[in-house]
Amino acid sequence: MHSFEVRGGKKLQGEITPQGAKNEALQIISAVLLTPEKVTITNIPDIVDVNLLIELLSEMNVKVERPQRDTCTFQADNVNLDYLHSEAYKQKGSRLRGSVMFAGPMLSRFRKAFIPKPGGDKIGRRRLDTHIVGFEKLGATFNYHAEDGFFHLEAPHLKGTDLLLDEPSVTGTANIVMAAVMARGTTTIYNAACEPYVQQLCRMLIRMGAKIRGVGSNMLTIDGVDYLGGTEHRMLPDMIEVGSFIGLAAMTQSDITIKGAGVEHLGMIPEKFQQLGIHMNISGDDIHIPSQKSYAIQTFLDGSVLTIYDHPWPGFTPDLLSIVLVTATQAKGSVLVHQKMFESRLFFVDKLIDMGARIVLCDPHRAVVIGLDREIALRGITMSSPDIRAGVALLIAALSAEGKSLIQNIEQIDRGYQDIDGRLKRLGADIRRV
Repeated sequence: MHSFEVRGGKKLQGEITPQGAKNEALQIISAVLLTPEKVTITNIPDIVDVNLLIELLSEMNVKVERPQRDTCTFQADNVNLDYLHSEAYKQKGSRLRGSVMFAGPMLSRFRKAFIPKPGGDKIGRRRLDTHIVGFEKLGATFNYHAEDGFFHLEAPHLKGTDLLLDEPSVTGTANIVMAAVMARGTTTIYNAACEPYVQQLCRMLIRMGAKIRGVGSNMLTIDGVDYLGGTEHRMLPDMIEVGSFIGLAAMTQSDITIKGAGVEHLGMIPEKFQQLGIHMNISGDDIHIPSQKSYAIQTFLDGSVLTIYDHPWPGFTPDLLSIVLVTATQAKGSVLVHQKMFESRLFFVDKLIDMGARIVLCDPHRAVVIGLDREIALRGITMSSPDIRAGVALLIAALSAEGKSLIQNIEQIDRGYQDIDGRLKRLGADIRRV
């Protein structure tokens, strides 16, 4: 097990480029199973979760060429279906929640799929009901076999249908779209997620020959086709990294430029950090965050305390609430952070409280942050990363704190952030992997 040893209190300076989007990668890479032709993907993040997914494809007998770490060419012309029902696949696939994204393309092309009990972050219930109900309405049968530990899905014939999703799940929408693109007839998906990552997947599928209308809205219409071909695709910059770097700059009073931030795809992210009082200059596709001695949290127009909460796109992404919360600890003013989607994601605040932050955890979903306005610096402590996003929030806190911090269980951070210690060192951070 590795840890990060961080000596905080240093101002950082320079340019940093966000990696390719992790949440997009898990969908896009799974979609290569829809065709026997070559699919080339660029701007792939070199992170644990994505590399594990690529490794799973390789073990399924998908041909994988990786001339550079951010580029892969896949050809799924001889998929070993038996591997998907093996103990080796169960052991490896259960470590990665993203492996559930194989189900849609496997049902679409091969008419059967196996899902091991998924792993991933321990941030509360992350149910698969939206995926499974969608598959069933398209004509698949679903059974759990306790003797082998797999969910079995079979669909001799997938038939288009009208779907009203019970929640606008990003992965659920993506999985159902991939199942529907080669179903007979027309499928409509209402209350579909419309995040940029789902839009990216739909546009890639259209280039492969799929017929999808309504991209970017919450109503998708899909006319099934008989065959999908190869394509090339470039992933967006990771919006969660962009938000993380904005928070990092503010907390450490640093002058940082985020290069190639994918500004047009960030939605409300810049606005929410501006509500915390953070100044930023957007020039083309770059975001410059100047060094700020102080930043003041806005109030609502009637003077009441600001509330920042997660909401389906184009609302604010839940993956950045941990970053907003930690950034607010050194702001002037107060904010209520309301995490609606996951009931365990705010539990990391006990570490911030130990560092000297003023936070009241109201319940599993809500925390009030009373900003210190830098009158009292956070102090370094030993702590452990509970999940990807909380881990980076704690890392940002440690970089702003006085003294030495030790962050354990950084394998969680490595699952979602590429060479984060190396990139931070190049900005001047005092961080080392031990």
